[in-house]
Amino acid sequence: METNTKAYLVGGPRDGSSQDADGKALVEIEIDGMIHRYIRTTKQHGDDGVVYNYDGMVAPGGGEPGVEDPAARVASPKADEQS
Repeated sequence: METNTKAYLVGGPRDGSSQDADGKALVEIEIDGMIHRYIRTTKQHGDDGVVYNYDGMVAPGGGEPGVEDPAARVASPKADEQS
């Protein structure tokens, strides 16, 4: 049985392109210092590959702090009224 190793990328910055995936469930591509992830689907692309959907972008070092710092959060006026 022949294994399809070509990933056809759908969505994200590499939409419409393809690359070798070696049958992996996840393909990660570094672009401008960020990692873009594509996840394998069950859809075939013709006879020579599998479709991978865009899953989003992450920093290479792992999680980044969010927009809001929970320690600096100010309670809402309604929360003060209820206490």
